[in-house]
Amino acid sequence: MKKNIAIVWGGYSSEIVISEKSAAGIYAFLDKDDKYNLFKVKIDRHTWEVEHQGNRFPVNKNDFSFEADGATTRFDFAYITIHGTPGEDGVLQGYFDMLGLPYSNCGVLASALTFNKFTCNNFLKSFGVKVAPSILLRRSDAHTPEQITSKLGLPVFVKPNSGGSSFATTKVTATTEMKGAIEEAFTEAPEVIIEQFIAGTEVTCGCYETDKGIIALPLTEVVPANEFFDFDAKYNGQVEEITPARIPSSTSLVIQEETKKMYRLLGAKGIIRADYILQDGEPILLEVNTTPGMTRTSFIPQQVAAAGLSMGDVLSDIIETEYAKIHVNR
Repeated sequence: MKKNIAIVWGGYSSEIVISEKSAAGIYAFLDKDDKYNLFKVKIDRHTWEVEHQGNRFPVNKNDFSFEADGATTRFDFAYITIHGTPGEDGVLQGYFDMLGLPYSNCGVLASALTFNKFTCNNFLKSFGVKVAPSILLRRSDAHTPEQITSKLGLPVFVKPNSGGSSFATTKVTATTEMKGAIEEAFTEAPEVIIEQFIAGTEVTCGCYETDKGIIALPLTEVVPANEFFDFDAKYNGQVEEITPARIPSSTSLVIQEETKKMYRLLGAKGIIRADYILQDGEPILLEVNTTPGMTRTSFIPQQVAAAGLSMGDVLSDIIETEYAKIHVNR
């Protein structure tokens, strides 16, 4: 019998436009003929609604079901592809845990931890993972551009501490640019992280777990045409993405093992992606992304193809693995 899969997209942030693209990607990848009944479910601040046979129906928040044509449809699994809150920070995961509904992503703790870039990087740093020096700012914190540059130097990256897709992210090369960059970052999140610029080659590594174990994918090398990997580079084609990355195989193996180590430390589930800068051949972690993009041209599909795998099979393996965990434990 085919499982009912909710592809959950939307969110409360500017990343909703990326979430919609990822939902379309997942819908295209999954087997709609023999394995799954697929439903796109949009969650934002105003509505919870599901697309079904060309119409939209409200979702019952009491049990995450919907009614159409006099029949109630209940979901067997939620594939969360909300970039940002409430789907990437553990909020939605807590709701699904209360319902006993299996889902694709990290659980509450791992999602909340990785969503906070500063906290996550410092947690991983305590286990020997190398990260860029950084400071955290809240609106109430007293600071001056001069104090920041005395600690981190220039250039620095100023970005929301809990955001993605490079929204409100600025590479600051002069002290006079600092105030404006910080104010822009505060428009996306209540906390701002300022990181020391690390020169080098940027690479990213996807990783996921099924009943076969933890699998690290081939690396992608990121060569932006712009000054850094900003929104235009990510989504408007102003970047060269090379998979597998043009780095020594021994370095790739080190990064894959480091990514699998972090997957275990975080207690991750589903697909994650870890971004690094290679400085003199040594990987320095930039951040961990637990809800990576899922369009056909996103990093993860590129890496899955380079590994000789099918995106549909990988997503199906994740769904079946997490579905089995819930039902075995009942």
